[in-house]
Amino acid sequence: MGANTVKKTSKSQVDRRGFLKTAAAGVVATIGTTPSSAQAPQSTAAASLPPMSKAAETQAPPPVDAITSDRPGSDFMVDILKSLGVDYVCANPGSTFRALHESLINYGGNKNPELITCCHEESSVAMAHGYAKVEGKPLATLLHGTVGIQHASMAIYNAYCDRVPVFLIAGNLLDATMRRPGVEWLHTAQDLATIVRDSIKWDDTPASLEHFGESAVRGYKIAMTPPMMPVLLIADGSLQENSVDPNHAPHIPRLPVIAPPQGESGAITETARLLVAAQNPVLIADRAARTAHGMALLVELAELLQAPVIDQWGRLNFPTLHPLNHTDRAMPLVANADLILGLELTDFWGTINSFRDQLQRSSSPIAKSDAKLISISAGDLYAKGNFQDLQRFPEVDLAIEADAEASLPSLIEAVKLLLTADRKRTFADRGAKLADTRRSMLDAARAQAAYGWDASPISTARVTAELWEQLKGEDWALVSETAFFSNWPLRLWDVNKYYQYIGGQGGYGVGYGAPAAIGAALAHRKHGRIPVNIQNDGDLMYAPGVLWTAAHHRIPILNVMHNNRAYHQEKMHIQRMANRHQRGITRASIGTSLEDPNIDYAKIAAGMGVYAEGPISNPADLGPAIRRALDVVRRGEPALIDVLTQPR
Repeated sequence: MGANTVKKTSKSQVDRRGFLKTAAAGVVATIGTTPSSAQAPQSTAAASLPPMSKAAETQAPPPVDAITSDRPGSDFMVDILKSLGVDYVCANPGSTFRALHESLINYGGNKNPELITCCHEESSVAMAHGYAKVEGKPLATLLHGTVGIQHASMAIYNAYCDRVPVFLIAGNLLDATMRRPGVEWLHTAQDLATIVRDSIKWDDTPASLEHFGESAVRGYKIAMTPPMMPVLLIADGSLQENSVDPNHAPHIPRLPVIAPPQGESGAITETARLLVAAQNPVLIADRAARTAHGMALLVELAELLQAPVIDQWGRLNFPTLHPLNHTDRAMPLVANADLILGLELTDFWGTINSFRDQLQRSSSPIAKSDAKLISISAGDLYAKGNFQDLQRFPEVDLAIEADAEASLPSLIEAVKLLLTADRKRTFADRGAKLADTRRSMLDAARAQAAYGWDASPISTARVTAELWEQLKGEDWALVSETAFFSNWPLRLWDVNKYYQYIGGQGGYGVGYGAPAAIGAALAHRKHGRIPVNIQNDGDLMYAPGVLWTAAHHRIPILNVMHNNRAYHQEKMHIQRMANRHQRGITRASIGTSLEDPNIDYAKIAAGMGVYAEGPISNPADLGPAIRRALDVVRRGEPALIDVLTQPR
């Protein structure tokens, strides 16, 4: 098969399409002939029919509808996905992409890409979200017309806010005269992409297969260019199901190497000058590191300057136990800084200001008025006006509109050129003091973690410590956010490899956690890593069917339930409002608790085919349960431990 043509079906054996074609021909032949008595017994009704006339015997058989296609357009679409290196396609089945589904599993052999069966479109997209943050490239997600894209809309918004590339394909049937009566009308739209257009980077509705090929490659390129976001392609049903003209095989465009935008040389040189001259510089990173190389570059810059780093954990930007990681004392560092370099900050204004959520809301600056503020971010290279994910406008001194990771090499070289022996001695003294402070911070965190060690429900710090005891000798990866777990894993564990933490969830839409974790675990599977998901209880209830997906596809992952039996953040908001209104907090559990009856997550998981234990309320039982569950994960299967936990 040529690289730029549709793959031909092998003729060495009778395949499904060949069989159907032969069967159809047989039906035609039967219509035009009468079986002899030697071939088959005649019924009484058949025997009473008048003999066929000579004219009827010589006439051409009546026309029949063509019911087979040797080479449908959906086969070409599969070739496009293969050319892009797409390894998986997540989908909940739907008729608007039925031809593409069939081509994936038969023509494509269900390999590269492999179809991952999901129980909800929101889970399909969330799995793609988590997968991309580990693998560094998208998988594809199929959405079923109007209903599928609406189901998926929350997960699409999460990926959009998190600046993650997700490759979406939605089925539709634009030609109204070709729609089957009834439900097919309800599942199609004139402009299907408009449902989510405000939360995607680009979309297109191809009118031909050649158009589809170009738009697929264009969309992949757009999704992978910082700032990365979801893109959407509408796959019309007619394009999928109609045959490809064998004399005009559509071309598969070549995907170019994508080079992220770098900072302008003059601005980078000025940034280096200010960094070297500063007495108290602070480096703050949110989504700066896109790869392991980006994390290594930030370490190199920080060590050159011996400057403290605040990791806002949109991604893992910096090793957690590094002497220059001072994330836990962000506010005093910002207050004392004479220069703040923000790297892909989603909220620069919120970083340098404090906000009081009181009856009369107010804000005040944290940073000094004369502190130099520099931003390196691709965020402003693409902006929309409807969703307010842009945050408040920061008044920085120098805004470098470029990808931070791509700009770090030139910034590092510019800093090296400016270093003198005197500045190196100054930086070394600063680094020694920062290292001493970092040791004190870690000692304080460990002491704080010991509070309530034997309490029941189990403290989040105890769960974190028990997990670390079992994981520290393994090749592990944390595939869940930690904010709702008091960030204990990032405060206590030695997280020093980029893939060991995937960062936050973007739009904070509940229902992201479980499917994103399993999508990330899917990416880790080929590397033999042990993925660990600290799973919020309320989040799992949005789409628990993703546990079945993990069991069905043998995706190894350890799920540890953070079962505090409440939507606890919302409970705290009700408590705050009750206090503000002077009514007390005793009724704050109404509408926020997950009790009466209590949910047994171990039974839910077991019913989905996942190994499960719990609920565990005695902290002494936790360590042995983790060991047993890890044995299951090591043999390539998912496991879940239901742990009754304290709120945070």
